Amino acid sequence: MSTFILQSLIGFSALTAARAATPSIPTTNGTVPDLSALNIPVAGFVPEKLPAFVALGMYGLSALVLWIQFFRFGRPSFMLSLTIGMTSMAAGFILRIMVSNSPFNLGLFVTEDLFILLSPCLFLATDYVLLARLTATFSERITSRALLVRPSLIVKIFIISDVLTFLIQASGGSLSTSHNINTSNLGTNVTIVGLVLQLVSFVFFATLTFVFGWRVQREFPRAWNSRADPLPLSFTGTESSNNWRLLYWTMCITCIGILIRSVFRIAELSGGYLGFLALHEGFFYIFDASVLWISMTLYCFVWPTRFLGGRQVGENEEEKINEKGSDDFNARGQFLDI
Repeated sequence: MSTFILQSLIGFSALTAARAATPSIPTTNGTVPDLSALNIPVAGFVPEKLPAFVALGMYGLSALVLWIQFFRFGRPSFMLSLTIGMTSMAAGFILRIMVSNSPFNLGLFVTEDLFILLSPCLFLATDYVLLARLTATFSERITSRALLVRPSLIVKIFIISDVLTFLIQASGGSLSTSHNINTSNLGTNVTIVGLVLQLVSFVFFATLTFVFGWRVQREFPRAWNSRADPLPLSFTGTESSNNWRLLYWTMCITCIGILIRSVFRIAELSGGYLGFLALHEGFFYIFDASVLWISMTLYCFVWPTRFLGGRQVGENEEEKINEKGSDDFNARGQFLDI
């Protein structure tokens, strides 16, 4: 996971630098001019403060709740990607407000763009781990028929894919920082290819997630309905729930949100530094900030560990499962062949 985050940092650092060297800006003798000399803000526009403050409040509140949940439920390490990602998004909007006050500060803009662009990578990692852990609660017979890959391979496959696509983006970003317009053009195109490949990878992951639920519902109806005890959406309760479908549907919603955001980012970059989407930040707040916040904030109410056996299952919990004599689960809490 640390390698994944490191490659994300490298790739998006280069990408933010590339945005300041795009060919859409007037050039002289085949080189990209100094933006400050042209009196052009490094972002292409001066960010509005009001929506940035609103976004800061939204992400800051969600980050606070997620950290509270994190410590209340035994500090599960696999949820750090979500809590850190939400916190990083909040920090990104603090920096965005600062950019609004200093629109010609390139270093500040690059840092702000890095935070906002990098954080969703941690959201992707969260879903990868959750799908692997959720499917691991089912028997091997069910997962072999409902899941396209083994649960143990899910995280490995998609993190490797992300590392490769980030390397492509890093290479493209490095080329895009060149003051030679032809090299800059090539770098921008390479970066877009990296983003497209990343989107393709996540489309496959989302498909894997949707197909899993569909096959369980169709081929294993008792498994689909067995863990269906009612549980209100709440971030105050601490009890575990057997209603795994609530977590599954939450994951599906987050996948849709991430896909929307990914398509928007590709369209924005493809339009150029002074493109319509890039210069109208309302699109960013609608198709990026808001979509991600709504999707990932659902985990404040549907805290995953409550639906994965709560805290780690110990001997007492296994004895309780044995006493119930369930036909659907074994002593480890896994769904049996039905």
